[in-house]
Amino acid sequence: MRRRISLAAGGLALAAALAATAPAAASGPDRPVTPQRTQEVEYFTGPDGHPRHTTVPASPALPRPLAPAAKGDGDVTSVVSNGPVGSKLDVVFIGDGYTADQQDAFHAAVRTKWARMSAVEPYASYASLFNVWSVDTVSRESGVTNDPAKGVTKDTALRSHFFCDDVERLLCVDTARVESYAAKAPAADLVVVLSNSAKYGGAGYNDVVSQVGYDGIATASSDHPKSDQVAVHETGHSLGKLADEYQYDEYGTYTGAEPGDTNISTLDAGQQSAQRKKWYRWIGQTSPDGGTVGSYEGGGYYPKGLYRPTENSIMRTLGREFNLPGREAMIAGFYRHASVLTSDSGRYGAVSRRERVVVRPAVPTATVRWYVDGLEAVAARGRTEVVPRTLGVPGDGRPHTLTARVVDRTDAVLDPELRKRLAGSLTWKVTR
Repeated sequence: MRRRISLAAGGLALAAALAATAPAAASGPDRPVTPQRTQEVEYFTGPDGHPRHTTVPASPALPRPLAPAAKGDGDVTSVVSNGPVGSKLDVVFIGDGYTADQQDAFHAAVRTKWARMSAVEPYASYASLFNVWSVDTVSRESGVTNDPAKGVTKDTALRSHFFCDDVERLLCVDTARVESYAAKAPAADLVVVLSNSAKYGGAGYNDVVSQVGYDGIATASSDHPKSDQVAVHETGHSLGKLADEYQYDEYGTYTGAEPGDTNISTLDAGQQSAQRKKWYRWIGQTSPDGGTVGSYEGGGYYPKGLYRPTENSIMRTLGREFNLPGREAMIAGFYRHASVLTSDSGRYGAVSRRERVVVRPAVPTATVRWYVDGLEAVAARGRTEVVPRTLGVPGDGRPHTLTARVVDRTDAVLDPELRKRLAGSLTWKVTR
């Protein structure tokens, strides 16, 4: 079985270990062993507590895509649109425990949760990188199983339930059903399930195997004011590929190889600086999570032998900020899915001399530069809308090109290799 503490895997906190465990029935000469598939999930015992993790049975594969259960089931709504699918990071919210008459309540919950998630840095500075979609599920009954107490049963589309693995706050879902609904959205890079409940709870399936291609599933109760922090923490794993920065006493001392995760290390601050490794570029700087970047022992579940960048962060305790190395990793994750510059103009790579060309830089502070046949039109610097003719593109019938270039010069990124991905350009052929 692939163990959760495999630190080099990155995003280890929610490894979807679909591994063989004890056989479901006794084996014999005529009865082959049938392994049971499992998934590992992360959960939180309270709004201000450290996360925990456990193993739960994996959802059985669906023999075929789910058919609509009722009118409106599977309907997709654009909540936030910032550019073409494929050029943005597409977040998909899916509801559970909402009846046909409660879909408006689900849509309101999506808007509220996304507003809170996107207020956290670096989401706030990169809000224009995201498209947000909602997918309706129509449940026969309203609410969530085992809410408000154990033993309460609800018939819901995604089978949401508290007391998963007998842990009250662990809110599990049928991930195969989630995937079936996520596939209805135009694109899905990140999936959040909102279960119709005011009870605190959630879970993270960070590395769940997805045919759709998204990075992970986070679950959260729809109406608890702090459940959005669960989703933010989980995106630290799925998007930022960050390790957990908390520890368990029973893990003792780490003696393995240097982890692949960017935010835990066997090296202390002095060793990192001397060897120019891990978060050495940030050491000594004041971090937004309230501390100074250095090396603090304890992380990756081990109290000894591993260091984290700051005393506390959202990868250690809910309600905190990403630390500086964490923010840089999250921005790297954003740009794995989204482009630094996008446009709806000239969808076939060509625009006319009189056509208005509009571009969207990833961040409002990025300066757009325009070029005609490789020469900058300095007067247009900083503009996001131009007309080729006014930039001096001649109408002589010869081929000409129009290029827009932009660089995200954020001070939240120090890694020179990552900085290369913060530059982009778009080019059009200009027609008569």
